[in-house]
Amino acid sequence: MKKIIFLISFVGLSMHAQTNVTSKNISNVNYQVSEENVIKTLSYLTSDELEGRDSGSEGIEKAAVYLENLLKENGIKPYFKTYRDTLSNFDKPAFNIVGYIEGTDKKLKNEFVVIGAHYDHIGMLQNGVNGDVIVNGANDNATGTTAVTEVAKYFAKFKNNKRSVLFVFFSAEEKGLLGSKHLAAKLKSQKMDLYFMFNFEMIGVPMKDKGMDFYLTGFGKSNMATTMNEYAREKLVGYLPIETKYMLFRASDNYPFFTEFNVPAQTVSTFDFENFQFYHQPDDEFELMDTKHMTTVISKTIPVLEKMINAPKKEIKLN
Repeated sequence: MKKIIFLISFVGLSMHAQTNVTSKNISNVNYQVSEENVIKTLSYLTSDELEGRDSGSEGIEKAAVYLENLLKENGIKPYFKTYRDTLSNFDKPAFNIVGYIEGTDKKLKNEFVVIGAHYDHIGMLQNGVNGDVIVNGANDNATGTTAVTEVAKYFAKFKNNKRSVLFVFFSAEEKGLLGSKHLAAKLKSQKMDLYFMFNFEMIGVPMKDKGMDFYLTGFGKSNMATTMNEYAREKLVGYLPIETKYMLFRASDNYPFFTEFNVPAQTVSTFDFENFQFYHQPDDEFELMDTKHMTTVISKTIPVLEKMINAPKKEIKLN
């Protein structure tokens, strides 16, 4: 009799646990980012064929086509008529690539989250280094671009985002944040209800003994970092003092969304000014990137982003 009661209780508890898991929509329990996929995307974006992805160049056009096809293959729709958002503030044809997954919640889907990274770089040098003139821009910022592709694949697979999400690959960041300035102003004019903007920048090499997986620019401007750590149940994000010294909060594509919308808009990075010496140099190559580290950063970020996107109310706020 006791065995039967125990069995019934065990089955009941198991069913209850399964119900709880389903009700919380935790579909990422067994999800793993594939390092092989990270390598595939990163190696193409950093290849010499793309000639450093300068805005308006033939090389960045190839990168744009690659990203468009990736979104299409994963069933991610364009937000505008096409994936291409043509820049209005650059003298050559240049495009942000914008994918869109509508939210699943009838009310929350009217609120938006932007997840982005710039896919452009500086192209080729007139005078190279040791005969190499192509500045491939692996760490800056093919790594961030690759991260966005993997996050997009996740939400396309599980379709568990209650809020609507834009996945944006920005052009002309290296020309003065022109791609993000253009898009932020455009979305603001359309009266988008933006909850937050989350940007990936230079995550190709781990930090040296900093006690965190990555840092957040503009750390004290919102409670995003502390909220992310609460969601992760570990110190995932930290403060790097040198980012304040060099005003990195204003140096990447998060900033125009902060200025236009006055909402939390911040960048995650693992570049700590000590761990990578080839910024804007031809040696910023695929071979120097730590794809295991990248895979870990993306894998840890995805479940946190899911909780951020699906929070019943706007928990991330400006300080």
